[in-house]
Amino acid sequence: MANEPIVSLRQVTKRVGRKTLIDNLTFEVPQGEIFGFLGPNGAGKTTTIRMMVGLMAISEGEIRIKGKNIKTEFEQAIRHVGAIVENPEMYKFLTGYQNLIHFARMVPGVTKERIDEVIALVKLEDRIHDKVRKYSLGMRQRLGVAQALLHRPSLLILDEPTNGLDPAGIRELRDYLRHLTRTEGITVIVSSHLLSEMELMCDSVAILMHGKLVDVKPIGDFIGGNEQAQTYLIEATPAEQALGEIKAIVGVQGVEMTDEGLLVTAVRDQIPAILAHLMRQDIQIYGVRAVRQSLEDRFLQITGGEQVG
Repeated sequence: MANEPIVSLRQVTKRVGRKTLIDNLTFEVPQGEIFGFLGPNGAGKTTTIRMMVGLMAISEGEIRIKGKNIKTEFEQAIRHVGAIVENPEMYKFLTGYQNLIHFARMVPGVTKERIDEVIALVKLEDRIHDKVRKYSLGMRQRLGVAQALLHRPSLLILDEPTNGLDPAGIRELRDYLRHLTRTEGITVIVSSHLLSEMELMCDSVAILMHGKLVDVKPIGDFIGGNEQAQTYLIEATPAEQALGEIKAIVGVQGVEMTDEGLLVTAVRDQIPAILAHLMRQDIQIYGVRAVRQSLEDRFLQITGGEQVG
């Protein structure tokens, strides 16, 4: 089915002794998307990824990749997956091309034409015959992606792929992953601690805390608010009086004073009534505008300020 999710987790739990690392995790990853995986340090992101690729056993529940159960149909499921968990491992004394040849020998059906194709995809044609020890970290990441793509997977899983990359390398990787999903139809699952990059890169995002799924939705819904409360900047004088009046209005979820004005959190339909109320109190209104929240703002709200990692 065209709309069948590429990955499906159903009540996935991971226990080590008496400790529950992953608790009843259920979500789906649509095909052809870049899907972001976020959470504070120790939230369980890498543990979940390791279970997805069979590097760690599942205590309860099931993970399906293209409909195949990773526990009972491992070979059929994993053939659809290319992955880099932590750092791509390469033989630095070999060239990039020799590394790909070495890996291709372990995977049935990889032709020389396919090797040349992935080299072109990751734009390493000019350096593929250089020793890997001469590669920048960004080039090694691209070579790792090339290796993961050799067998034409439907799903690419990258755990912290931007670690150690400079801003140019991060942008290069982001643009390349976008290119992959648009031209090759590959689904990408990526975890990262760089929230600004995830906002630019991802179509959807899941947030994990203490091994539990907090929320999962399209990136636009996370940062746009839609039907939920949004933040508005209201410039009003006298500001102290306006602050007190807004605090007393039922339904307003928050208000605080800033140098620019009053930051008011409320649903959109409530704003005209708030402004009308202020004007009835002879408070002067000089401006009002929606303040777009970033993914980082939403993440900190959801996690209570815990550090992403």
